Amino acid sequence: MSTLVHAGLGRDTLARIPADARPLVEPGALRPRVLHLGLGAFHRAHQAVYTERVAAATGEPWGIAVVAPRSAATAAALRAQDCLYSVTERGADGSRTSVVGSVVEALALGPDAARVDTLLTDPDVSVVTLTITEKGHHRRSDGTLDTADPAIAADLAAGPDGARTVVGRLAAGLAARMRAGAAPISVVCCDNMSANGTALAAVVRGFVEASTWADRDAVLDRMAAAVTFPSTIVDRIVPATTDADRDAAAAALGVVDALPVVGEPYRQWVLEDRFAAPRPAWERDGALVVPDVAPYQLTKLRLLNGAHSALAYLGLAAGATAIADAMATGWGETLVRSLAAEVAPTLPVDGPDPAAYAGDLVERFRNPGIRHLLRQIGSDGSLKVPERWLPVLRERRAPVLELALAGWVHATRPGPDGQLFGTTDPAAGALAACWRGGPDTAAVRGLLDTIGAPDLAATDGLVTAVAAHLPALAAGRVEL
Repeated sequence: MSTLVHAGLGRDTLARIPADARPLVEPGALRPRVLHLGLGAFHRAHQAVYTERVAAATGEPWGIAVVAPRSAATAAALRAQDCLYSVTERGADGSRTSVVGSVVEALALGPDAARVDTLLTDPDVSVVTLTITEKGHHRRSDGTLDTADPAIAADLAAGPDGARTVVGRLAAGLAARMRAGAAPISVVCCDNMSANGTALAAVVRGFVEASTWADRDAVLDRMAAAVTFPSTIVDRIVPATTDADRDAAAAALGVVDALPVVGEPYRQWVLEDRFAAPRPAWERDGALVVPDVAPYQLTKLRLLNGAHSALAYLGLAAGATAIADAMATGWGETLVRSLAAEVAPTLPVDGPDPAAYAGDLVERFRNPGIRHLLRQIGSDGSLKVPERWLPVLRERRAPVLELALAGWVHATRPGPDGQLFGTTDPAAGALAACWRGGPDTAAVRGLLDTIGAPDLAATDGLVTAVAAHLPALAAGRVEL
């Protein structure tokens, strides 16, 4: 990082920052009324931005207490900055950097477990939000809690005071709130999963059911009446922060921000209108609160997330580094539009128009100001592919998705640093084992079996079509 700027971001240095880059709210005037589990860049560039703008517009003191599930260092770094950080919006016409002030407390799940529990039982906290990624839910392929997962098993054995997973800590905290007869609360999942509210409710309730708590039935009954799990869709491209991003933020602010985030100008939040308690009026900043998020959710999952993954795996095979690079190829735009046309018959008729949605995606993905790395997008494929592509492939023949699936298959090959292109995956070992000898069709079948799709593994036409793309991809060619 540049050595020209020495002062760090904090309340005492806000006066050094350009006036139009300062927080929209006075951080000291807010109090923790939202608890967020998952201290990642996406939350800071998305839900925290909406909440700050709503607090500024309404004058209501909606502050956020954020919890880092694993990285105590990240929570400490945020506390060192008085919980302030910057967001840089990068578009084709330039950048704008501003400091966000809606976060008022930063905690680490393990060391600060007692404080997390206090917040979960605090009547003033009426909303819990989560961004813990698909793997943080510890789900089996059927959507139930994986009680055999070592981390979940350890939490169940440790009892309510020893839970270290987000699911375990949340279940224990909600149980304590129910026992205390505290006010109702809404738990809002913001992870990219179909029916994410229902999915989260299943694992939280599953944890309580699997516990040895003598009052677990009473807790479950109270939760049914006092806790809701609205489903949501969140959308904003937020690439991993680089050293260049840190230098740019420091130059724009005049102080050093250790935790800046960068995002595209576009952002979307759609929430199911099923809240049990007061919440920020996020619709004042453009969020949609609707009776049913399913049409929006399925469109986003299959078009945006589906195209993102397709560009990642095919782009990696073609030697690209970021989404904008893949879009600059001769096939990038065609891939996005063709995938949308192929998926459109599987989408609800009352959702966004697929062709128009695809047109917006082309412009967003082309944004030269966003360097969203393909290796980052391509990680955790064993969790993403089943949701984003496989339901469509079960419904109909889809040649573009077959090519995309071949891209993922190719990327699971063992490489010098794990997977071929350096992507990471919780099932990397099992995926690599599928490549131990035999024809490509055997590897394809094994990989589909591994990610919970034995029906597709037994579909000869699909397996043959996917395997047929592998030689070209190995040669760096994407043949639409």
